[in-house]
Amino acid sequence: MKNTSNKFKVLIERDEDGFFVASVPALPGCYTQAKTLPELTLRVRDAIRLCLSVAKDSASYRHKIKRFAYEPMFVGLEVVSV
Repeated sequence: MKNTSNKFKVLIERDEDGFFVASVPALPGCYTQAKTLPELTLRVRDAIRLCLSVAKDSASYRHKIKRFAYEPMFVGLEVVSV
C-alpha cells in the first residue's frame, strides 16, 4: 500500500442538514457522516480501518486504490457572485 504511515488526509464538509461528512481520498469509497465533529472523528477512524481491512483481502479494492486514490492539497475556498 502507498500510505505506510497510516496517516490519511480527511476532507470534511457540512451538508445542508447540518451533518458533518468526511471522505478519505486515499481510500476510494471511504466516507462517513456524523452530527458532531467528535463523533465524526471516531467514525472516520472506523471507516479507514474497515477500508484497510478490505484492502488486505481484496485485490480488486487494492486496484481501485492504485487507480483512483489521490492526496488532496487544499487550495482555498472562494465565494463567486454571478
